[in-house]
Amino acid sequence: MRKGIKTFISDLIDFMKKHLSGQNPDLPFYILIFISLLVFIFGTNLFIELTEEVHGAVLQGYDERIQDYIVSFRTPFLNQFFLIVTDIGDFYAYFVVMALTAIFLFIKLRSWKFILQLLGVIIIAGLSNVVLKEAIQRERPSLEHMVTIKSLSYPSGHAMSAMAFYGFLIYLVFKIKMHKLLRIFLVVLFSFLILAIGFSRIYLGVHYPSDVAGGFIAGLIWVAFCMILFNIIDLLRQRSRRADGGMEEEEENLETS
Repeated sequence: MRKGIKTFISDLIDFMKKHLSGQNPDLPFYILIFISLLVFIFGTNLFIELTEEVHGAVLQGYDERIQDYIVSFRTPFLNQFFLIVTDIGDFYAYFVVMALTAIFLFIKLRSWKFILQLLGVIIIAGLSNVVLKEAIQRERPSLEHMVTIKSLSYPSGHAMSAMAFYGFLIYLVFKIKMHKLLRIFLVVLFSFLILAIGFSRIYLGVHYPSDVAGGFIAGLIWVAFCMILFNIIDLLRQRSRRADGGMEEEEENLETS
């Protein structure tokens, strides 16, 4: 598989060298698609390798030692803090953040495009997490759970949804024009939320560290896939507009000749 990946990447790089130049208006789309494709390929390979080990004794041993160490830091203050953090990764919190984001995007851009994209990302990430849990069938950790949970363990739904939702928001932050300081603040905030939500699941005893790692990787794979898909659509639309503009210009020239 790794040999096939290396060959594919080599062919892709050769294609870009032959067909792209700094003057090509499609270059930004190709760069984003290329980077996203690399993330998707390597992320998928890493997720498969990690998933193959989740039922093994070696990874189980590492998981338990790391989790015991993290849980040893429990205090009333941290308990309350991480209970709040993990709630930010629940459905109602995403509903609120989604509503606020939709209002902001519509006021700023007067378009539903990014709103629908973000909605699609979080919905399908949640559904795919359910499928993965059922396919892999890993039980929850046996130590004390500080929140009630009944579903299976791998990959972490909170970690996957956080990476998919807030990760895609980070992507949108760079797509939308805004003040540099605001962009930096939002990237730091969303990155912190991703990491904190994932860590909270280990601290609260409901996930192994590898569950969270798998959730992060799966969420990143989904973000990369969506970036590939949406940029291909935008690329085709831009080409179509250029073609229509060229035809109109040619018709005008014929009329004046």
